[in-house]
Amino acid sequence: MIKIGIIDDEILARKVLEDYCSKIDNFEIVLSTGNPLEFINFIQQNDVDLIFLDIEMPELNGMEILRSMVKPPKVILTTAYSEYALESYNYGVVDYLLKPIKIERFLKAINKVSASKISESNKAKGNEELQIKHDGIPVNISFKSILYIQSFGNYLKIFTDSRMYLITETLVNMTTLLPENFQRSHKSYIANLDRVTKATKTHLLIETNKVPVSTTYKVVVFKKLEALAKL
Repeated sequence: MIKIGIIDDEILARKVLEDYCSKIDNFEIVLSTGNPLEFINFIQQNDVDLIFLDIEMPELNGMEILRSMVKPPKVILTTAYSEYALESYNYGVVDYLLKPIKIERFLKAINKVSASKISESNKAKGNEELQIKHDGIPVNISFKSILYIQSFGNYLKIFTDSRMYLITETLVNMTTLLPENFQRSHKSYIANLDRVTKATKTHLLIETNKVPVSTTYKVVVFKKLEALAKL
């Protein structure tokens, strides 16, 4: 269960977020307030996993709250103003929602939270498998068996030693779920660098598959390959 805090001095804005959150099965709202000081007192004695934080509020604004927290929970900023977007990402903000918030944009933001939490869970447990849903069925795929991942419209193709899986996901979210030996090599590809047998300026050879390397990712790909070769 993900414990949710909503901090916004606009009653209608809080009601919208409360309604959206109520539609998510694993969300539990533990605090919904228009008083920033109430939130600060609450979080000192209670666990909160994710907060929807308004920026423009009396007494204490959202950015001041962010700066005051040593170990903040996951944060999604909600505001009618976009000028704080760049600074907010310095504090590890998951997403930045502009009001009025549409349900589609809200869902996109919480998907980022889910991906982030799965990634942290995998790292904490030392998991050696990627957890996906294929045709609605949970599947665990060994990281070692993955050759490369290719973007295909609104889907991803995960190529493994034994088969290919087609899932609904984005490359951006997928990168948060993978260990360090996986690297974006192209706008449409992620490669398992441990499985690379040959590398040229334009592609990586994995088994009999050629995975393209674009100019954008060339430097980081070859630096990682060099580092892996020294291990």
